[in-house]
Amino acid sequence: MYTKLIVTTALAAFFSTTVQAEPFFAQMVLQGVTFQVESPNDSSINQVIVRANMSGDSLGQMQAEADGTITNVEIEDLNADGYPEIYVYVNSAGSGSYGSLIAYASNRNKSLSEIYLPSIEDNPEISRGYMGHDEFVVGEGTFVRRFPIYRDGDTNAESTGGTRQIQYKLEAGEAGWVLRQDRVLEF
Repeated sequence: MYTKLIVTTALAAFFSTTVQAEPFFAQMVLQGVTFQVESPNDSSINQVIVRANMSGDSLGQMQAEADGTITNVEIEDLNADGYPEIYVYVNSAGSGSYGSLIAYASNRNKSLSEIYLPSIEDNPEISRGYMGHDEFVVGEGTFVRRFPIYRDGDTNAESTGGTRQIQYKLEAGEAGWVLRQDRVLEF
């Protein structure tokens, strides 16, 4: 059963001339595992805490540093092994809004392991025309990263090269989990 319980972003009680604080909190449940994600979201680099528990027993707490602010979280069982994963989406500060991912998988509901997403820059073919503005989504056994394609002469505010979508499958890695490129589409 897939249940989204709480996802909130609230304005903090103070304002700054450079940063407007918007704390992030989300709690989601899938296959009996409850994930909580929280971040102050108050600067260009933010701490993110992910907690997981099942029936009151902790599966662990992970802490990561986000290069940007948390924009959304999703919970899924991409590899259909009966154990869920949490996907935390991050957008960097600046005009490009470069996206990144913080993600963890439940290891047979005993502990958490990190999920690794290879960098766009590691693959010259898929990074051609990349200037940020990432969108992420999970579903139907696939992790999807989508972004506009920029041609020479395009401004960051307007791309003319269409959209590139990269689809990934979740696989066991050497010391955790890896999202491996499955398909690349352009439209």
